[in-house]
Amino acid sequence: MLTETDTVPTDPETVDSAQREAIDSVPKGLFIGGTWRDTAGALPVTDPATGRLLCEVADATPEDGLDALTAATAAQAEWARTPARERSDILMRAHRLLLTDVERLALVMTLEMGKPLAEARGEVAYAAEFLRWFAEEAVRLDGGYMPSPTGGSRFLVTRQPVGPSLLITPWNFPMAMGARKIGPALAAGCTCVVKPAEQTPLSMLALAAVLHGAGVPAGVVNVVTTADPGAVMTPLILDERSRKLSFTGSTAVGKHLLELCARTVMRTSMELGGNAPFLVFDDADLDAAVDGAMAAKMRNIGQACTAANRILVQRGVAEEFARKLTARMAALPMGPGTEPGAVVGPLIDADAVAKVTELVADARARGATALLGGDPVDGPGNFYPATVLADVPDEAALCHTEIFGPVAALAAFDTEAEAVARANDTPYGLVAYVYTENLRRGLRVCEALETGMVGLNQGVVSNPAAPFGGVKESGLGREGGLTGIDEFLETKYIGVQL
Repeated sequence: MLTETDTVPTDPETVDSAQREAIDSVPKGLFIGGTWRDTAGALPVTDPATGRLLCEVADATPEDGLDALTAATAAQAEWARTPARERSDILMRAHRLLLTDVERLALVMTLEMGKPLAEARGEVAYAAEFLRWFAEEAVRLDGGYMPSPTGGSRFLVTRQPVGPSLLITPWNFPMAMGARKIGPALAAGCTCVVKPAEQTPLSMLALAAVLHGAGVPAGVVNVVTTADPGAVMTPLILDERSRKLSFTGSTAVGKHLLELCARTVMRTSMELGGNAPFLVFDDADLDAAVDGAMAAKMRNIGQACTAANRILVQRGVAEEFARKLTARMAALPMGPGTEPGAVVGPLIDADAVAKVTELVADARARGATALLGGDPVDGPGNFYPATVLADVPDEAALCHTEIFGPVAALAAFDTEAEAVARANDTPYGLVAYVYTENLRRGLRVCEALETGMVGLNQGVVSNPAAPFGGVKESGLGREGGLTGIDEFLETKYIGVQL
């Protein structure tokens, strides 16, 4: 098992010194009670662009997980008593530390996850912005005071931290999703145990080191990395000391976690799967719509719950839109995220490539036409080329599940009512996108869409200052915005007899 001072087993012919230095700079142990802890087991971390081993990190046991919860529980009362301004100052210091170390952190993220360096840099800045936003929210928690309607007493309303929180983060945005959960938890006065995705533990370990350097007290943030999340996290979820679970991941796993949380009536936030429709009406600015589709489809190589999954274009402009989008997709360079200019990096693992390959083959078998790509590439790494499919029928499997890859699935519609009905014909409801120059139509459609978020003439909706979350099987609760901190607060009413 490697410790934070060990060197990394890499091939010097394929890894330059900057990459080795970046990987070596990240602690490799569990972070429990303010110290780094080694384990007997090892969790390998690989580069999806090459398949080579980057390093090994600690592989937590269920006992390690319970130790982390014990540390969080022990630190809870003192952290809750810490003045809001002090909590805010710590988060602001962490924000500044992230921004002064973007290049190193972005390189670590690209190496373990595959996204192009330009996007990785953007994610580090995005993560930092969550810390700043919630640093500002920490000092703005409010309450209330009012006389009883019948007189004789007064109602005091205050908000207090929920308590020790379990935070489970995904591999596709390994630092930003951590910051989006840790930021409001700490701002509200909650301690936490963080379990990052097993594919991308380094970004979270690096973030933990930054938070520690910013002055987060021992036990307030604990990180457990593990190859067996069910064995490690289930005892924590069932432990009555845990009072909150925030999870980002698949709907199937989210449903299982909700069942576990029901046993102790634990507070939950769930950011689950999506099946985002992207609607283009015939009065839209087509160039702007193509720009938006590229942003909504190709962010993170299509591996995002907010990715445009079904691109529905009104029939009169469908052919022109397809031509413009195909030209843009064809111009995207493919290669390792560390290569200058690379846009289409590798998918996270071989299973992801197999899933995309199967979904595209199914759509083509049902009548879809490949305008671009459509077949996996040979060679090392988990690459799949930018692909555009036209005339994708609604019964195609990719219309009912997240593609999570660089595949744009196009279909035509005739009327506004048809577009809305097809967009809503899914158990998911995270985000939708609408392109039209008609304001009245835009508002009608946005209000009719059964999603938690809508991008009207914009292809990116994520923003730390906005509430992020879905409806139906896309989740519960909101992250970010004015409501993000509410997920980590309980409302207490105090009746005062005069």
